[in-house]
Amino acid sequence: MDDYLMKARRFKALSDVTRMQIVELLAGGELCACKILAHFNITQPTLSYHMKMLMCSGLVRGRREGAWMQYSLNKEAMLEAAAYIKKICSTREKAGAACGCAEGRA
Repeated sequence: MDDYLMKARRFKALSDVTRMQIVELLAGGELCACKILAHFNITQPTLSYHMKMLMCSGLVRGRREGAWMQYSLNKEAMLEAAAYIKKICSTREKAGAACGCAEGRA
């Protein structure tokens, strides 16, 4: 898959308030769907949609255990997303310093 396409999927997955909250919950460790669902006022099908978005982005991993899914954060993918933002920020600073224009100093 194209590198930019995967980055876009990751940031799209993080662009939703509920999914951001789910990621924060999973930062504490693996959780079953029922535990995640208990934190929100949403239906199970809505949770499944959010989890599908997070899993397709690679930010979350899932494994079946009996009737429930267990979800965990893919910390490597989160670090890759953070590294991309850091790269963009440092590139902009370097570019702005090189040209000396007022835009680059913003």
